[in-house]
Amino acid sequence: MSSRFRIAGREILLKFFQSLFGSDATTGSYPESLVKAAIERAVDGTDPWIRAVSGYRKKLRPAVVRAIDYVVALVDGLAPAISMDAGSYNSDPRLRTYFISGADMSKILAVDSNLLNFIRECGPPLPRVNALLIMEKQEKLAFGAELSGDMVLRDVPQVVVSFESHRLFDPAGNIEKTRLLLKRRAFDHLLRLALARITIVKTERDKLEHRRTLLQSKLNLLQRVGWGFDRIDSGEQLDLADLEALLGRIETQLLELGGDDGMLEVYLDIVIDVLGKPDKNLWSRQETLFIDHMGIKRSEGAAGASQVVLDMACDSEGRSLVVSLVDISGEWVQNGYRT
Repeated sequence: MSSRFRIAGREILLKFFQSLFGSDATTGSYPESLVKAAIERAVDGTDPWIRAVSGYRKKLRPAVVRAIDYVVALVDGLAPAISMDAGSYNSDPRLRTYFISGADMSKILAVDSNLLNFIRECGPPLPRVNALLIMEKQEKLAFGAELSGDMVLRDVPQVVVSFESHRLFDPAGNIEKTRLLLKRRAFDHLLRLALARITIVKTERDKLEHRRTLLQSKLNLLQRVGWGFDRIDSGEQLDLADLEALLGRIETQLLELGGDDGMLEVYLDIVIDVLGKPDKNLWSRQETLFIDHMGIKRSEGAAGASQVVLDMACDSEGRSLVVSLVDISGEWVQNGYRT
C-alpha cells in the first residue's frame, strides 16, 4: 500500500478519535453515534460473538463511556514533553538517566521502527516529531567502592538502575495528535486486557470439556465391565465412586460457567468489568529516583545524585513501564542525529 493511502487512512482514524476523545466533548457526554462506534470497537476488539447477547449495546454503554472519560484524563495528565535535540542530552538530567550517552540516545532513535515509518510517510521537510517514549526500568544489585570520609570502602552493595528496550509510540507532527493517538492506544489496551481474561476463561472451559469427555469415557468403561479398572493416568488411582465424584465436580464447574449461550454473557461481563473499572486495570504513578552519573541509586540529598521523577504506566497484568512524552527536533533528525 502506498504511503499516500496509509496517510489517508490514518487521517480518517484521527478524525474519528478526535471526535471521540477530543477536548471539546464534555466528560460523560458524547454524540450517540460515536458512543455506538466505540461500543462496536470494544466488541470487535474482544469477541464479536458478544453481539448475539440481547441488549449488548445498552449493557456496554456505561462502561464504554467510563473508559473513554478515564483514558482522556489519563493521557491529558502526562507530564509535558521532553525536548530532544543535539544539545538536550547534556542539559536534561532525565535524558542522562534514560540513556547511557548522547550517542546512545541518537542511535536508539535512528533505528526506532515507528519513528522511521513516520519519517518515510511525512517526507522532508520534517516537522518536530512528538511521541511517547517507553522504557523498561531494571534494578540490579552490584558491589562497588564508596568513599566514607577518608576511607575507601570496597564490596559495598549498590543498586544499579538501567533503562532498556526504548521505543517510541504514536509519533506525530504535534503533541495534540500524539495525545489523541495515545488515548486510542490506552482504550485499546483495556480491550486487550479484557480479551486476555476472556481467553483464560475459554481455555479453562476447553480443558474442563476435554477432562469431562475423558472421564466420561472411563466411567462408561467401568460401568460396562463392572470391575476396578481404576487407572485414570499415571498419577491417579480412582475407584468408581471417586470417578463419579470427580466427574460431578467438573459438571458443577461447567454449570457455573454456563452453556455456550451463557458463556457469551460471561464474556460480555468481563468486557464490562474491565472497561467499567479502568483505574483497576490501567493506571499511572510517579516514582522519584535519586541517581548518580554511574547509574547508582542513592538516597535523597546524596552528593552527585540527581533527582528524577519517573512517570510509570502500570496495568493489572503486572506491567510497569517508564513513559515520557518527547518532542524531537525535526532538523536534528534530518541531520542524522549529529551532535
